[in-house]
Amino acid sequence: MAKSVQELMTSNPCSIDSNKSVAYAAKMMRDENVGLAPIVDGDRLVGTVTDRDITIRIVAEGKDPESTNVAEIASTELVTVEPQQDLYEALRLMAKHQVRRLPVVEENGRLVGVVAQADVARNAHDAQTGELVEQISK
Repeated sequence: MAKSVQELMTSNPCSIDSNKSVAYAAKMMRDENVGLAPIVDGDRLVGTVTDRDITIRIVAEGKDPESTNVAEIASTELVTVEPQQDLYEALRLMAKHQVRRLPVVEENGRLVGVVAQADVARNAHDAQTGELVEQISK
C-alpha cells in the first residue's frame, strides 16, 4: 500500500510572516538547513520563498534584503498537496510543476508540513519513482 504524504512530511515547518524581511528569511533558512520558507498569514499558506528566489530576485538584482519583505518576492501560485494524498501523487505534482518541495496544507489552507523530493525518493521502492524523480530534475 502506498504511504501517505503525512507519514513522511516534515511537520510544523518553520514558516515566515509575510511582513518579515528577506534577510530574516535567509537566516531562518540557514539556521534550519532548509531551501524553502513557507510564507503565512496566521497559519494559512500564502506563498513560498526558496533559496534560489533570494539569489535571483534579491542578490542578482542588487536589492537590499533588509528592506525587502518576503511578500515582495514570494511565489504565490502554489502547488500544494494534502496530508492524506499518497506519495506517488506528490511525486507526480513535483514532476509536472518542476518543484522539489511541496507545502502540505489542509482543506482550509492551513500549513501543516512540507514534503521534499528526497523524502519521497527515500521511501518509495519502484521504477516509477525513479522516473518521476528524474523528471523533476530536468
